[in-house]
Amino acid sequence: MFSSSILLQILACAIYNNWWPMLSALMYVLVPMPCLFFGGGSTQFLMSREGGGWIDAAKFLTGASSVGSIAIPIILKHAHMIETGAMIIELVSFFIFVCTVLCFHQASLDDDW
Repeated sequence: MFSSSILLQILACAIYNNWWPMLSALMYVLVPMPCLFFGGGSTQFLMSREGGGWIDAAKFLTGASSVGSIAIPIILKHAHMIETGAMIIELVSFFIFVCTVLCFHQASLDDDW
């Protein structure tokens, strides 16, 4: 699923011969960083109500980078830098990426794996 998300990301750029949509790929790299740095590599702290300085910062940065992944293609379309088709492909790519992360999170919670 992750590789199909990246493939759609590249296709959105290659089909329309415009590489501006690759800016949202930067956000794909930034989304897991707060979990790695502040959560010890686990995603379980995102679902808890417990807080603290670093945990709250990690939750904020994860949310901000997730919103940025949606906002970048929309802003680029609004600025007439990309076509509507590229924006739709980018949003589908983000949806597949989110489904991949949710599947990974659910699989990491199960003890059977």
